[in-house]
Amino acid sequence: MDASIPRAQSEWVLVTSPPDLDLRHRRGSRGLRRVNLALFAAGLTTFMSLYSTQALLPELSRVFGVSPTTSSLLVSLSTGTLALAVIPVSSLSERFGRTRIMTVSSVTAAVLGLLLPFAPSFPALAAVRAAQGIALAGVPAVAMAYLADEVHPEALGGAMGRYIAGNTVGGLLGRLVPGFTTGLAGWRWALGVTALGALLLTLLFWALLPRSRCFRPARTGPGQLLRHLRDPAMRRLYLIALVLMAGFVTVYNYLGYRLLAAPFGLPQWVTGLVFLMYLAGTVSSPAAGSLADRIGRRPVLFGAFVLAAAGLLATLPRALPVLAVGLLVFTAGFFAAHSVASGWVGRRAAAGKAQASALYLFAYYAGSSLGGSAGGLAYEHGHWPATVGYALALLAVAALAARRLSEPRPLPLE
Repeated sequence: MDASIPRAQSEWVLVTSPPDLDLRHRRGSRGLRRVNLALFAAGLTTFMSLYSTQALLPELSRVFGVSPTTSSLLVSLSTGTLALAVIPVSSLSERFGRTRIMTVSSVTAAVLGLLLPFAPSFPALAAVRAAQGIALAGVPAVAMAYLADEVHPEALGGAMGRYIAGNTVGGLLGRLVPGFTTGLAGWRWALGVTALGALLLTLLFWALLPRSRCFRPARTGPGQLLRHLRDPAMRRLYLIALVLMAGFVTVYNYLGYRLLAAPFGLPQWVTGLVFLMYLAGTVSSPAAGSLADRIGRRPVLFGAFVLAAAGLLATLPRALPVLAVGLLVFTAGFFAAHSVASGWVGRRAAAGKAQASALYLFAYYAGSSLGGSAGGLAYEHGHWPATVGYALALLAVAALAARRLSEPRPLPLE
């Protein structure tokens, strides 16, 4: 049987469906449960490490005497180097295998994380964070391709959503644990505890991950990347990734500064609790992925945009309960949109799935690195209203990019 893959904005061409479809893990199988648990653990360890400094930005500004924009480099450097590394690492996975690359990457990143508490200066801390971003690239660069290889199309949206749910919990722990520990024992202990937790989760991931059954080594080169970039729909999905993440990181980078200042005046450990809102993404990402499997990706994606915009507007009033609800809604909308868009990339790519996912992640983390720092200029010049305006403008760009996306026809189940 044939499956359709888009050639242009509204044209479709026929390609042969995957010959190994029967080997892929189906919904309800023991293999899929192991895949979900392993990739959940991978998301935990990766995003604990990647965002371990975000909740500490106000404290690190104080300790090292740097501005909010400079302090945010501890997030932007790691996400920026990760963005640069995902494409070459994804190509390595096409030759050496998905599971090997993910395991080596997560172990190396965890070891580098153990060096962070011993950094003697801000430049040294920034250098280790940059190296850690490169090491971390192997998991997000390959995980989506691994799922697209190993999970049956009927269950791919839900599996992708569960992987992203692991990302949200990892991002939560990577902010909540350091934020809470800093109030008790200082920022060095905060980073040390986080690094030990990431190392334990890496070992759990390695023990659970099933070996690849459908991976086939392939030659890679710039031609495959160019094929994805020539697809207008892929370009739109990459743009959506870039602007969504730029707005999301901006909100969480600078919200802590707002909550520490008047009229809220909250203590550091309380501001760290805002990252509990990531639990909204833990629920919304698998729900959105499963809903997209049933009713289509496009309506779920636009619903997520509307949810995120409504949540942003609700953070404007100077009322803490309203702000908290707004942040919860914004976070749920963001992760729902990311779940649908990332799953769409893996579903659309007929070949070179690792490169297709890597380009998506390059855009995603470039948005985090560049857009997050640019958001600091908005905050420094116009405080929170300007920050919200910046994030809303980015959401509008995402919605415009999604307007001309077309639903792919379903892959055959047999």
